[in-house]
Amino acid sequence: MTALTLSSSDAATLRADVLVVGVAKGPDGPVPASGSEAVAEAFDGGLATVLETLGATGAEGETTKLPVSGLKAPLVLAVGLGPVPGDGEEYDAEALRRAAGSAARALNGTRKAGFALPLASAEAVAAVAEGALLGAYAFTAYKSDDAKAGKGKGAKKGAGKGPLGEVALLGAKALGKAAKTAVERAVALAEEMNRARDLVNTPPNDLYPESFAAVATAAGKEHGLKVTVTDDKALLKGGFGGLTGVGQGAAHGPRLVKLAYTHPKAEKSLAFVGKGITYDSGGISLKPAGHNETMKCDMAGAAAVFAAVITAARLGLKVNVTGWLALAENMPSGTATRPGDVLRMYGGKTVEVLNTDAEGRLVLADAIVKASEEKPDAIVDVATLTGAMVVALGNRTFGVMGNDDAFRTAVHELAEEAGEPAWPMPFPEELRKGLDSSVADMANVGGRMGGGMAAGVFLNEFVGEGITWAHLDIAGPAFNEAGPFGYTPKGATGSAVRTLVSLAERTAAGELG
Repeated sequence: MTALTLSSSDAATLRADVLVVGVAKGPDGPVPASGSEAVAEAFDGGLATVLETLGATGAEGETTKLPVSGLKAPLVLAVGLGPVPGDGEEYDAEALRRAAGSAARALNGTRKAGFALPLASAEAVAAVAEGALLGAYAFTAYKSDDAKAGKGKGAKKGAGKGPLGEVALLGAKALGKAAKTAVERAVALAEEMNRARDLVNTPPNDLYPESFAAVATAAGKEHGLKVTVTDDKALLKGGFGGLTGVGQGAAHGPRLVKLAYTHPKAEKSLAFVGKGITYDSGGISLKPAGHNETMKCDMAGAAAVFAAVITAARLGLKVNVTGWLALAENMPSGTATRPGDVLRMYGGKTVEVLNTDAEGRLVLADAIVKASEEKPDAIVDVATLTGAMVVALGNRTFGVMGNDDAFRTAVHELAEEAGEPAWPMPFPEELRKGLDSSVADMANVGGRMGGGMAAGVFLNEFVGEGITWAHLDIAGPAFNEAGPFGYTPKGATGSAVRTLVSLAERTAAGELG
């Protein structure tokens, strides 16, 4: 992974391959931001004019390279920060995070870059550090050596460039201990987000319930977590009808993984539950052509939960956090669950399966009931649950639902503060009636309209009495099939990790509940 250091050098004396500076979008053209003074001096005060001549505007994410003399770094990369802040205001964290990510992506193959972006506070330091480390991410595990080096027939121009080697933050040391703490948090968070991205990007022939459980077990040993893996035989014996029913058509049996982080001084406990469908064919209700190719990403909720628990442990947060990974493959076969089958879920409720492609809620239901038995102060589940949520909110925003309006609002606000676009969704009463079944306690799907909210209504039926609960449907932002932007790569994004970590931090600080 890209190394990150706090440099004692300034922009004029840092020895690096590239110096990154910020430029804002002003009413009359690009405006160099604070941190770029040494570069401006190297251009005799004409940096803005040079940038404008090269077509730079300061728009968010825009990058412009220009050679420079008089500095130890031979090249400058100006990255757009968006509009100039108002009088007395600073650049917000997300603008800095995205700018740093865009710069890091533009510098693939570079050995060392100095980032001289505006750092007015420890929050700004954290944002730039996060953005740079997340923007430098690349998934190359399955590339041949020739492909990594950009060699061979059909190699694309620029292919094979490894990620940026080192990021040196300029100006952060002046902020003292707060900056150091902010960087340590950013490194832990970015490394675990990138680990979640790796898991989601791993093809399903290598990542299946058993192998995912092995990854979790190894990480638990590394970070002092108690890890419990319940295999397919034990799930069947224990009455986990949701996990067993979804996974019974696959060659790889289901697993329920529990990762427990505890702090001796914790006063609150959180349970995070993640949907972990390592491949989703739709089962007997097979997905149509063109909808299967990215279904390795259907375990992104479990990856986010896994990463969040590990991050909480690395940060030593004073809160108990338990992660539940509900892992299964949803495959069609002679042993697969059929539309019309009735499953007896963990806890006793019966569910008529009308659509085997509405499987995520079935594995989550079992895990939510199990998590409820430990009576945590709150449960949050995370899932790439419904295409309906993508229709409602698009590809970059996840939906937040819950059984407590105040908690739902708190989770939504934490997501926005962390840089993860989210939107609160309601639970219309009529949707529950749509889940009625003539042969079982309920059906796993209702009417076509409001499908994303109906899935949340379904899950609500399995939350333990008196337990505060929120549901995050990350179907849109979990996997980016378009081009990269800011610190977001193509492919897995690590969606919801920052929201879960922020929730754990606020709970540890006594600010929630």
